[in-house]
Amino acid sequence: MTIASGAAFASDNESKVDTLIAVDRVQITAIKQGSELRREAVAASVLGGRTLEMRGVSAVKDVMTDIPNLFMPDYGSRTTSSIYVRGMGTRIDQPVVGMNVDNVPLADKNLYDTELPDIERIEFLRGPQATLYGRNTMGGVINVYTLSPLTYQGLRLRADYGSRNAFRVAASSYNKLGEKFGFSVSAQYAHHDGYWRNSYDNSLCDKENSGGFRTKFQYRKGALSIDNTLAFSIVEQGGYPYEYIGSPNPEKHREELVGKICYNEPCTYGRMAVNDGLSIRYEFEKFSLASITSYQYMSDKMHIDNDFLPEYYFTLEQRKQQHNIAEDFVLRSKEEGKYRWLAGVYGFFKRERMQAPVTFGATGIQRLILDNINNNSDDNGDLRWGDLEGNGADELLLDSQFTTHNSGVAAYHRSDLHLGRWRLSLGLRLDYEMVKMFYHTKTESCRSFFPDDSSLPPYTISTKIDNSDLLSKGFLEFLPSFSASVDLDSAGRNMLYLSASKGYKAGGFNTQMFSEVLQRELKEEMGLAQDIDVDKLCAYDPEHSYNVELGGHFGTKDGVFTADAALFYIECVDQQLTIFPDENSTGRMMTNAGRTRSFGAELSATARLAKTLVLQGSYGYTNAKFKQFVSGGVNYAGNFIPYAPKNSLSLRLMQTVPFRSQWIDRMVLGLGVMGAGRIYWNEANDVSQPFYALLEASVRFEGEKWAVDFWCKNATNTKYNVFYFESMGNRFVQRGRPMTGGVRVMINIL
Repeated sequence: MTIASGAAFASDNESKVDTLIAVDRVQITAIKQGSELRREAVAASVLGGRTLEMRGVSAVKDVMTDIPNLFMPDYGSRTTSSIYVRGMGTRIDQPVVGMNVDNVPLADKNLYDTELPDIERIEFLRGPQATLYGRNTMGGVINVYTLSPLTYQGLRLRADYGSRNAFRVAASSYNKLGEKFGFSVSAQYAHHDGYWRNSYDNSLCDKENSGGFRTKFQYRKGALSIDNTLAFSIVEQGGYPYEYIGSPNPEKHREELVGKICYNEPCTYGRMAVNDGLSIRYEFEKFSLASITSYQYMSDKMHIDNDFLPEYYFTLEQRKQQHNIAEDFVLRSKEEGKYRWLAGVYGFFKRERMQAPVTFGATGIQRLILDNINNNSDDNGDLRWGDLEGNGADELLLDSQFTTHNSGVAAYHRSDLHLGRWRLSLGLRLDYEMVKMFYHTKTESCRSFFPDDSSLPPYTISTKIDNSDLLSKGFLEFLPSFSASVDLDSAGRNMLYLSASKGYKAGGFNTQMFSEVLQRELKEEMGLAQDIDVDKLCAYDPEHSYNVELGGHFGTKDGVFTADAALFYIECVDQQLTIFPDENSTGRMMTNAGRTRSFGAELSATARLAKTLVLQGSYGYTNAKFKQFVSGGVNYAGNFIPYAPKNSLSLRLMQTVPFRSQWIDRMVLGLGVMGAGRIYWNEANDVSQPFYALLEASVRFEGEKWAVDFWCKNATNTKYNVFYFESMGNRFVQRGRPMTGGVRVMINIL
């Protein structure tokens, strides 16, 4: 079945509902992939335009639960766009999955959680995709394609309203000028009041406003194709609704705060981004040449109460300005003959400036610094912050500024040999990356000592720390892949494949740890021995994976049943994990975990139970454990890797009811269940989220040019956690969203 574009509603005699999982033909807009993903040796899922439209999807995270072994939790804020797949993934820094919009890669995972109007289809390719896509695709690739003005013309309007005063309005216009030129423009705005209340001041702490626009230009003349997409987006939100659940240390436990979100400093996140991508392709007689050029600018600001308590311990304000330029040249043979090939050259340069000051308040100075010094000092007296008159006693600024340059070049090639029903594929990629970071950290303070002996005068000691240096790391990666597949029938509806591939995530530097370095330097000057190794604390190595996969794509001749299945085994070396160095740390640290292994299975299927009744489902199982990992003197070998669900489940039943009415063509009833778990929250595996399931329901009425949806999510109001962490000996969780509902109206004026 060809994927629906979602450009218009179904015709009167159409009762089909897009398959959620089965993969079929894709348009020629996909530059690096074959024309039929279902013939490729890859575990892949596609969501078509009609499915996305019926569910009101406007961002990738809205459909993650439908993909086996893929987990993108909605926690914190839009800056924490973490993705976990097959046991791999981290909360900060480099992603494990790449994301492309209209063939243009997004340079920063902070942009993954972005509203995208008029999505035509979303493709999920699981397993290492490094041969064609390079760095940070060891878990897979997400390809998003938006609607084309050359295939659809008209005006599209959308309005949503739901729980917590959540609303979205969007409008787009698609125009074709002659046979060669198409142009579209779209804009949207969204708001919600928030779901969680901060008991400190009784305010809703996660309200949000977002908006943006997109223009798309397409030109076709003979063998020449030109596409340019310019997008602007902005978001302003609160965030980090972390609920206190106690402390294992009785001296730190705060019973009055249990079950409450309660912090005194506001938590906010704001982002502005501009992306422009230009794709030019020319079809020669025996091959095609494509150029993908992109420029991306992002500026964001995060202010966070890092202790999440009602006292003033410390806050972080992080501001980033990022420029990224990338170029990809792709040569590809025609899809005919026994031997087919693809080759390319890729290069990028990213420059980022970051300011990340951490400010300690009076409580933080006393409990995290002075108490530590006084309890470990043999001096007879009392150490106090500030001068003798108490000036400067209330705050301590640890200032950090960074300028980072990332650059890389790569050459890649894939050869495909078609021998009857057999297909053999070999891919090679040579990838070099250099990362340089200039840091400047500084702090200035004074402290006073009051001796117990009253005959001795008190005195003041001033401290000034001002450090700067250049850190650099280079990575040379050789990334091979191999696959063999066989068609089980002459029509190619059923096939088996075996693949082996290598993937990697880039290494880098822990910018969040520099405030910890400054704090340790300050303590050392005050007489407390500290481990201050900047390279050890702030640098981490690349992560490598070796993936073996056995899978297949299956379907009946009449298309009533389609299925995809895969078994995988992954060995991972130097897996990157996010940890807190110690109980009193002010920063999160990326570390390499030695060796891990992961194995599992994935199954997805679509069955047409009757002419107007469709059942779609997917299930993923992942068993991911440490083979070698020692942290803080504790050996975690044999434990499950945190944050990656062991099971993921999705079931959807859709019933279409035709109407014999002048105004209403049909009604579509939808019922879905999505689940995930168990999710371990730490390396010790002593805290976890059991498997949970969420119920969704919807009723949709369609006319020729309009549709109205009534929907409900988490209909049973199931309580579950999407995030857990420990900070300064305190435990926090973020709860999953409660029951929500709403109505959505869409109008297409052709």
